[in-house]
Amino acid sequence: MANRLTQIATRTGDDGSTGLGDGSRVPKDHLRVMAMGDVDELNSSLGVLLAEPLPADVRELLVVIQHELFNLGGELSIPGYQLLKPEALLTLDNALETHNAALPRLAEFILPAGTRSAALAHVSRSIARRAERAVVALGAQETLNDAPRQYLNRLSDLMFVLARVLNRANLDGLGGDDVYWKSERLSRQQAD
Repeated sequence: MANRLTQIATRTGDDGSTGLGDGSRVPKDHLRVMAMGDVDELNSSLGVLLAEPLPADVRELLVVIQHELFNLGGELSIPGYQLLKPEALLTLDNALETHNAALPRLAEFILPAGTRSAALAHVSRSIARRAERAVVALGAQETLNDAPRQYLNRLSDLMFVLARVLNRANLDGLGGDDVYWKSERLSRQQAD
């Protein structure tokens, strides 16, 4: 990797460009920079979620994910470099399987609501989807490894599942279950 920043206000970006990890410079609206920014925003949103009361296993998982997202961002910052390992995707797959097994089947679409921690998990889910779209757009223009796209896709699924887990954990006393969309179909089922 290139030299790490030792100061933050370098003023080198005042011209609308930014440096990549390989030392090259690109415009700040370059698809690679957009993808890196979305991954950074996702990581920041997980930091906000980590400021909430969480079950210990969810907290530990989110800390691991934050480190992997930093690796993912590092991989995006250096064209042709691979930093995200296959084990990172396996961690998400295992967490999805474990947490999904403890949840009831969905009766309908759910709203991004409930406890504060569940709502924040849904915000992270939607940012993960945006980051995934940015990586897909970059991959249409440049050669990328599959792992970043796959990781973000799986992470958005996991954040949906974790939102359901956090509603049931009910650590703030404001949740307890999924908040269902009040569709006509669900209304008919409840009336029967």
